[in-house]
Amino acid sequence: MLIAVDTVGGDYFPGTPVQGAIEATKESHDIEVLLVGPKELIQKELDALEYNSGKVHILHAPEIIGMDESPASAVKTKKNSSISVGISAHKQGDCAAFVSAGNTGALLAASMFLLGKLEGVIRPTIATAYPTISGTSLLVDAGANLELKPEMYYQFAKMSEIFASDIMQIENPTIGLLNIGSEPEKGTELHKEVYNQLSQLKNFVGNIEGKDILFGKADIYLTDGFTGNIILKYGESIPEVLIHLLKSTMKESRIDEDSQKLVFKVVAQALNSFNYEHVGGVPFLGVNGTSLVGHGGSSVTAIKNMILNASKCVKNEVNHKIVSSLN
Repeated sequence: MLIAVDTVGGDYFPGTPVQGAIEATKESHDIEVLLVGPKELIQKELDALEYNSGKVHILHAPEIIGMDESPASAVKTKKNSSISVGISAHKQGDCAAFVSAGNTGALLAASMFLLGKLEGVIRPTIATAYPTISGTSLLVDAGANLELKPEMYYQFAKMSEIFASDIMQIENPTIGLLNIGSEPEKGTELHKEVYNQLSQLKNFVGNIEGKDILFGKADIYLTDGFTGNIILKYGESIPEVLIHLLKSTMKESRIDEDSQKLVFKVVAQALNSFNYEHVGGVPFLGVNGTSLVGHGGSSVTAIKNMILNASKCVKNEVNHKIVSSLN
């Protein structure tokens, strides 16, 4: 299976994407990679690595879409960018999937414009992994759609359920609606209507309050993209804030250096579940193809796992199952 990889996406390109791609080919015997980006940059990185040349291919794409560029204008004006060229190759059937740790908005725009939507899908969504003390949950929508209609919540629930079950290996994933209270009558008129629609699903567990998110009260948290993106960014700040507080508190308490090292070791182990490396990347659910996006700061391990996830999405026929569930 050939997976296209954006080599100039993320904070540490081209080294991290190229190395992660090579690691994926070593871990899975049936994965080959198509490295998309400026050929010279890619080849220079490859020259310093050991790899099976029969499993690594290059697709030249001279332009780069920066992390801060306007997604829509970048996709329109940079036809030769790694994202546009890679997604086009996937559209044409030259590769089974495309993955990137680059500009999320640009990747979503290119996926929507070039790949289109699956049959029956109102709007594609971003379902991102969200760590809790009970394991990893999915947060949907994480920023693709700032406002939702009731039927979109229902579709997102169905699509996310398939991904959680087939890719994350969560048996009978539960679904919760993020709200200001647990009672059915809480929230806006929209939330009340959504609650009634979701009640048709056997695995719907009701409203989830903010205080319950990190306790893993559901496997899938549904919300609009505006709220979801705020929750996502807030969650990403937790480990850094905790470390900062520990450092200042131990300094004020004059704790010796050896004890500090022990504390940080324990905390690092406790926060291991918050490490995005294990998830790698998540797909744009609902697009007519397999397009995954990873964290901008993705490591080699995260890139590798994103490629492996893309392979799983294809093998498990996630898109076929989504269409079947909505029609």
